[in-house]
Amino acid sequence: MKKMLLFLPVIALLPFVATAQYSCSTALPIGIGYHTTGGNISGAPPPNICTGPEIVAAANWYAYTPTADHFVTVSSDLSQNPTNGDSDCSIFTGTCGNLSCVTGDDDGGVLGNGYMSVATFNAVAGTTYYIVFDSKWNTQGFSFLLTEGTVLPPIDPPVTFTDSVLSTNILAQAVVDLNGDYLDDILDINTASLEQLRQLPQGGFSDTIIDVSFSNYPSWSIAVGDIDKNGVNDLLFGGSSAASFLFANNDATGYTEFTDNQYIFCQRTNMVDINGDGNLDAFISHDIDTNVYYLNDGNGNLIRHHGGLGDHPEGGNYGSVWVDYDNDGDPDLFIAKCRGGQTSAKINQLFRNEGNGVFTDVSAEANMADPVQTWSAAWADYDNDGFMDAFIGANSSTDGLHKFMHNNGDGTFTDITAGSGFDISPSLNIENLTYDFDNDGYADVLGGGGKIMFNNHDLTFSPVQVGFAPGVCGDLNNDGFIDVINNNVIRFNSGNNNNWITLSLQGIQSNANGIGARVELYSHNIGKQIRDVRSGEGFKYMHTLNVHFGLGVDSIDSIHVIWPSGIVDYLFDTTFNTNLHIVEGSLPYPSPSTDTTTDIAHIDIESLHVYPNPANDVLYIDHAKPLNITQAFIYSTAGRLVKTASIENDAVDIKALPAGNYILEVQNNKGKRFSKNFVKLRE
Repeated sequence: MKKMLLFLPVIALLPFVATAQYSCSTALPIGIGYHTTGGNISGAPPPNICTGPEIVAAANWYAYTPTADHFVTVSSDLSQNPTNGDSDCSIFTGTCGNLSCVTGDDDGGVLGNGYMSVATFNAVAGTTYYIVFDSKWNTQGFSFLLTEGTVLPPIDPPVTFTDSVLSTNILAQAVVDLNGDYLDDILDINTASLEQLRQLPQGGFSDTIIDVSFSNYPSWSIAVGDIDKNGVNDLLFGGSSAASFLFANNDATGYTEFTDNQYIFCQRTNMVDINGDGNLDAFISHDIDTNVYYLNDGNGNLIRHHGGLGDHPEGGNYGSVWVDYDNDGDPDLFIAKCRGGQTSAKINQLFRNEGNGVFTDVSAEANMADPVQTWSAAWADYDNDGFMDAFIGANSSTDGLHKFMHNNGDGTFTDITAGSGFDISPSLNIENLTYDFDNDGYADVLGGGGKIMFNNHDLTFSPVQVGFAPGVCGDLNNDGFIDVINNNVIRFNSGNNNNWITLSLQGIQSNANGIGARVELYSHNIGKQIRDVRSGEGFKYMHTLNVHFGLGVDSIDSIHVIWPSGIVDYLFDTTFNTNLHIVEGSLPYPSPSTDTTTDIAHIDIESLHVYPNPANDVLYIDHAKPLNITQAFIYSTAGRLVKTASIENDAVDIKALPAGNYILEVQNNKGKRFSKNFVKLRE
């Protein structure tokens, strides 16, 4: 994007220096050239900013109306600006009473400390664009440059979004089921109350305000989950000095706060079953110290641990996300780090869950130890190969730009940023989220610049301007398409003709929300898609706990829900374009089928045999019907993946396995899976 600065020799002939006006209605008209914000930023703040969720105290306003279509760059990344400067730029259209974000940038510069901004957008002739520099980080004045270039060709959007302004003036912080009906609700947290907009089955919302006293406001983040298994979700607030829990009563009409008042400079908060005991625990990223987590003993007690999961004494821990990157059945931990300067506290970290309470730092060996300054990473299987990849979103260019890391399936990652689209559309941001917004069966990325990076199905992405910053994501009208809410404006996804399915999970042996479950969906054309259920993605917000799949024009062959307990539920011949509720253990593998064809949704499990059983070194597979087996997976009886193997002459090498009981699962060329238990006799 910054290549547009090559226009500098042309516009340098047209210098223009002026002082900004101080409100939208008195915004100073400007054209191409240099401009200055004056001595400080002190005008009226905008209703929101286009680079994140923060509310700012002041801003300076400019109005730009092109006479022809142009590709426009607004840059404060100039050598004449103070080396310690910091600017945040938002671009709006509309009227002063109804502004919409076009794009924005925070810390997109490369000069000085890298905290200046570079915003780019296609401008339409005759349209007024409000250029707003806010006081998010400081009030210091600076210069900026507006250039005009050749307009970039538009990309037809796969979906569009329609704004709907709520009648109540809320600051949406969570979109998640609040009352146990598995519909996505909206939560606004005020200093002395919680405002719930509960989604109604017939459409719309009911507005409920709950007076509640709590000592710690979630100034940095919020996570949600049912800690005490009463069927209603509880809240975890990450504040600037402590973390606190708000436990909901049985109908979510009242909350009781718990906090130990121990100092934590909280960043991202998560709920996850850290030790695999079926109880939901809590993890808090600490900005200036080692991290903190609370283990739930199942008896109403949360036991605090300081250190043990990210122990750098300087902290730098921002965007934590729990993701099963190695497909072994338990959640691993990635920490997006943000610490400037010459310190190892800025190196991103990946911790492998060994399943026995031990977490091993594998950042270097996995090729994930990177100094890019980031507040959040968006993890998804972007190429549908069965392994979670990572988009690591930079919020500053000081230590490099975004990284797009492909999971090789062997515990390592390869940097494939070059040519992915993220290299030429690098808008910086603190929030980076991934959902299948167009329901084509491939995960997209919502990040900076007021755009969605839509997945092209080949590990490349195309930017489409949607005109809003990342907000809170969920299905707010129950139509199967992911919507986004920014403060009190819902961006309803217009949808298209693609199919979809949404699953809500209810754990029994596992935690109540099924957080940490792996859901696999198999379809004829797309093949296999995977999702992990997570509480706490991106940096600040809490997004839906429901599991959403786009299908394109496909139908569903089967769905497998692999619970944290190791229990697996199977759905076959499932209806699409609907919502399904899955209770743990309610859908075991079905009884044998009488269908004798090979191209069916599930094959008679009795046609699969393994021998010898028990076995020593080699396990042979015997099948009465041609299954076209391509791969084998071996699990412990606790559900942990211990080996992925190729099959040669219907044989699997098990020599390296310790003695014990195992489950062999094989997969055919249609993506179907079949399993048998076996015993390994000796080392």
